[in-house]
Amino acid sequence: MSTNTTTSSLAFTSLGLKQDLVKNLSSLGYEQMTPIQAKTLPELLNGKDVIGEAKTGSGKTAAFGLALLNKLEVKRFRIQSMVLCPTRELADQVAKELRKLARGIHNIKILTLCGGTPFGPQIGSLEHGAHIIVGTPGRIEEHVIKGTLPLENLNLLVLDEADRMLEMGFQAALDNIVGRTPLDRQTLLFSATFPEQIKAISDSIMTDPVLVKVASNENKSTISQKFFKVNNDEERLDALRLLLLDNPVESTAIFCNTKKETQQVAESLHFDGFSVLALHGDLEQRDRDQTLLRFANKSASILVATDVAARGLDIDSLDLVINYHIARDSEVHVHRIGRTGRAGSTGIAFSLFSDKESYKVGLLEDYLEAVITPESLPSLAVLSNDRHQAKMATIQIDGGKKQKVRPGDILGALTGNNGIQGSQVGKISVLDNKAYVAVTKAALNLALKKLSKGKMKGRTFNARHLTN
Repeated sequence: MSTNTTTSSLAFTSLGLKQDLVKNLSSLGYEQMTPIQAKTLPELLNGKDVIGEAKTGSGKTAAFGLALLNKLEVKRFRIQSMVLCPTRELADQVAKELRKLARGIHNIKILTLCGGTPFGPQIGSLEHGAHIIVGTPGRIEEHVIKGTLPLENLNLLVLDEADRMLEMGFQAALDNIVGRTPLDRQTLLFSATFPEQIKAISDSIMTDPVLVKVASNENKSTISQKFFKVNNDEERLDALRLLLLDNPVESTAIFCNTKKETQQVAESLHFDGFSVLALHGDLEQRDRDQTLLRFANKSASILVATDVAARGLDIDSLDLVINYHIARDSEVHVHRIGRTGRAGSTGIAFSLFSDKESYKVGLLEDYLEAVITPESLPSLAVLSNDRHQAKMATIQIDGGKKQKVRPGDILGALTGNNGIQGSQVGKISVLDNKAYVAVTKAALNLALKKLSKGKMKGRTFNARHLTN
């Protein structure tokens, strides 16, 4: 295994990418490469197998995305690239980024294959062909075994967040999938950590890979961390309320170590009048999708989540992260708090701990190379939870892409003919058979009336307010 230590010029134009890609990058405002992009892209474009050790938010998706798009032959309508991700949320996020990067390339087809969605329509989509597949190991293995996903033309395979895929028990599925791909393919493996299992996998499926490590200094410099000591669980919940009330921000993620605790904390905060949603593995896929959507469009100001459920959480402006308990290992702690303070903005992270967790604090001190001193909790004076109410509400419309509904149709129905103001409309998400739109709470009743009584595409669709 060779190791890459040099960084080429940081401009994307220095790479010799296809002109369509370069033009599109410029239109997206992508001028300079991030460290992981600068270190991996020259190797990737040279056809080398690459192991990238980098955290979420480092720009790794654009790194492997540009490599596979540059290699793609659009006129060959065959599956040429495949990206494996640990969760559906991350797969959706990766596919979205690839489509954005591919805007300058005509007639490209990117298909997402994940569990939690019907199998039949995916077979139909595969029969129509694709260039790039993005999906989760479980569902992709099903298609491979059934023979509905042909891989004989695959020339580039990406394992994204490989450490998480192994943690979640996908080792056998990965072996089965990789074993059915051509031996002369190029393989890219990205991982936030590099345990022995990853080394074993890379040794068995890669050819003389280049190892690229990017230090995560950003987390230490742009995130303000504070630690608060509590004596018991009742005091822990009181401390959480105080911290939330004393920090009136738009979006807060609270991380818990178990599904049960996640649900209990969310229910307690909801009872106290906070605008809060829970995200954990016991939720049905549809409920998980709706929870993420409502948090992203600011219809809820607080998300209480487990680490695995929040994998792939793509929220641009996460103002505050609170660790209800210290994470089980220091890598996970850094990953959690790295969700705030992205893109150079300053983030805030609070962590609660008791005497029982002192050993975790000691491990964190070693990992962060810093002394952790507990702070005093805010006092009860003049605190009101009015400041933690979401500004928006989400409306679900029973029509989507398959009914030819587009975001413009929804916006037009809301704002036309004595409707609500355009400034009162937030994010619009159109899925296959459903659509979701965020509107300000003040405009909710009129918006519901306009959507349920008005027409889109010549017909009326049911619309309802999504609540807890």
